[in-house]
Amino acid sequence: MHEWASAPARRLAPQDIRTFFVSTSTWGRRTLFQTQAKCDLMMDVLLTNRALGRFALHEFVIMREHIHLLLTPAVDVSLEKAVQYIKGGFSFRAKREQGFHGEIWQPGLNEHRIKDAEDYANHVAYIHENPVKARLAATAKEYRYSSASGLWELDPAPAHLGGGRETGAKAYKSTGG
Repeated sequence: MHEWASAPARRLAPQDIRTFFVSTSTWGRRTLFQTQAKCDLMMDVLLTNRALGRFALHEFVIMREHIHLLLTPAVDVSLEKAVQYIKGGFSFRAKREQGFHGEIWQPGLNEHRIKDAEDYANHVAYIHENPVKARLAATAKEYRYSSASGLWELDPAPAHLGGGRETGAKAYKSTGG
């Protein structure tokens, strides 16, 4: 191979093992998402990127100083790029549309590859219970900025993670949540 030849394209893992639980925090864990305007903007960024086919969004919660997501990046999108679309898109729009100044996100992210249907269900429960444990709502369904609210159009779980069965808020309700 010649030194000028381009490197082969980076290969991504098979799609059936590319569903992740992702968490990322605001800069200094500032309570950035305490206003409806910021939460609505984050929802728009998430749903716009989902509609553009950059990732499948299965579950989410927007907390005051962090977000949790269950997502599957598109076939040609790395997890890092999917999160960049979210964090970068939100930062750009918060500064342009809301006049926000300063850093918004901590660098990096925490990620966990979902292993099986039980792992998926455990992370759904964690996402749904997060606002209840933080005393932002009495029940998971009452918290607007969560997939548990049932207000947002989301993607079902991948088939190998229970996508043929009830998922998200429906599955959570059937387990007593």
